[in-house]
Amino acid sequence: MSAIASALRAIVGDGHLLQDPEAIQSHVIDWRRRFAGEALCVVLPNTAEDVSRVVKTCSEMGVAIVPQGGNTGMCGGAIPQSGQPSVVVAMRRMNRIRNVDPIDGTLEVEAGCTLVAAQAAAEKVDRLLPLSLGSEGSCQIGGNIATNAGGTSVLRYGPMRDLVLGIEAVLPNGAVFRGLNRLRKDNTGYDLKHLLIGSEGTLGIVTAAVLRLFPRMPATATAFLALGSLDKALDILGRLSVRFGGRVANFEVMSAGQYDLVLKTCPETRPPLPPGHAWYALLEVDDTGDANDLPRLLQGALAVDVEAGRVEDAVVAASVSQGKAFWSIRHAVTEANMRAGYSVSHDTSVPVSAVPAFNQNVEAALKAALPDALVNHVGHLGDGNIHVVVILPRDRYSGSGSIERAFRIAGEIVDRETLALGGSISAEHGIGQSNVRRLNSAKDPVALDLMRQIKSLLDPQGIMNPGKLF
Repeated sequence: MSAIASALRAIVGDGHLLQDPEAIQSHVIDWRRRFAGEALCVVLPNTAEDVSRVVKTCSEMGVAIVPQGGNTGMCGGAIPQSGQPSVVVAMRRMNRIRNVDPIDGTLEVEAGCTLVAAQAAAEKVDRLLPLSLGSEGSCQIGGNIATNAGGTSVLRYGPMRDLVLGIEAVLPNGAVFRGLNRLRKDNTGYDLKHLLIGSEGTLGIVTAAVLRLFPRMPATATAFLALGSLDKALDILGRLSVRFGGRVANFEVMSAGQYDLVLKTCPETRPPLPPGHAWYALLEVDDTGDANDLPRLLQGALAVDVEAGRVEDAVVAASVSQGKAFWSIRHAVTEANMRAGYSVSHDTSVPVSAVPAFNQNVEAALKAALPDALVNHVGHLGDGNIHVVVILPRDRYSGSGSIERAFRIAGEIVDRETLALGGSISAEHGIGQSNVRRLNSAKDPVALDLMRQIKSLLDPQGIMNPGKLF
């Protein structure tokens, strides 16, 4: 046994340090099998004090640390790199709900708690934790914070950054930052939690957090629309926002190609509307009022839009189960794309008003540069985050070199069109390993310099999740 493994086993105890290659396999490769690395061992701490001792030990021995939650990320941010001795710190044992307070509207939860378990804890006290992701059954709160997760409810509630009131974290020197603040107002200098939110484990390991809760919305109306263009989708979103105000919780769109692919490759899904339209939208409106009244109001509003030709077709869910069936179309997107070929999903955001121009420009450029590729579009129209998905057919792309070359071309095109419209190359997935080079060319040099200074100050040894962000 290596010296580092022996020292860490003494901290976490027998059974909570993994070294067997089969046991650590799922910790050194991402779920899409795009990133793979090496680890000396995987350590499973149980408390913040365990994490502190693990970090101090690794620091003293000069060993890199890779924090890991549910390993559901899209950019390889939780995977160790090859050729560098690393210890993976997996947080799944730290999964306790510490406190739920419906009066304060807060949930204190450990970092290894799954998102679905945190949602359930809020529901038990008739409150809502609004973050919702396709991976919510396995992603963990610590990872959601480290990547500033977005999801489908950003339109109404914002990303993870807007849901975090306080954080407990272990810094690269092993010190425990105890910032579990439940206050809505605290104007006492730098808000240090924001350094850790979205830092992807490069500045420390989140061990617990206090999250904001909201009133549950018993009345929900879900609709599926067929639209002729993204311009019309924006028009409908604007009209619904005027009609329903802040009650519009979700507005997702997908291109015809994406819709058709889900129906073709995921036979468990059922089409809410027939194929043949240019765009489809999934929207949800919720409220605290009468559960029967809201669907009727939404149906009436959409009927006016259909009659006026702004919407080509629409259906409002007649039951909760039918609404879930609508959402199953959206949640099946990633699986459908993976089944169709070698896929890469770009995570861009542009100003909401620029979404139609972005889509038109990037579609034309990608088709010209990669005529064999299938290009789909899906995402969150209300916050300008449209995922451009490039799928390479397996029968035409066989070698890794040709695949990587095609993906590099696609990335350069998407980045160019994104930045030309004042957008960001990463809206919710983060940087991880896959976007490091892209960040250097997309971020303001002064901002990058400040980020590096912060990293150097907090992690002078550079042992905390190396190779990510920088």
